[in-house]
Amino acid sequence: MPSGVVALAGLDEDANCHGMAMSTFVPVSIDPPIVAISVQETSRTWTRLRKLPALGVSVLTHDHGPLARQLAGPEAERFRGVATVASPSGAVHIDGCGTRFECTVIDEIVAGDHLIVTLSVEALTPPGADDAGPLIFHRSTFGALASS
Repeated sequence: MPSGVVALAGLDEDANCHGMAMSTFVPVSIDPPIVAISVQETSRTWTRLRKLPALGVSVLTHDHGPLARQLAGPEAERFRGVATVASPSGAVHIDGCGTRFECTVIDEIVAGDHLIVTLSVEALTPPGADDAGPLIFHRSTFGALASS
């Protein structure tokens, strides 16, 4: 099933950036604003991210395919050469992504070999009029939405 791709990232107490690419990101509630992600229960990266005070969610655009692969690669290489913007709370966003969420972890629910994680949306930067379309992941490849 086709899905959008987001980057999830934050700063630890030593200002080190941790994060990953994800293709499971869904809206849950408007009032209060809540979103959810799904992450492997054995993820070492999630072990670090779950402890952070704030997480940035950046909706990747159609030209971010190589970046998504990089963010899914070896942890030490994920943010090498990547322009990021950190909020005062420690949420990290990918520079150039129009849609950004600043979130905090609410809860984790075990679902098979994954965790469904609910996140409270503390701040939102919606896409601008000139925002590029989203990156789509389908059948192990990245693409863009077709124009109608």
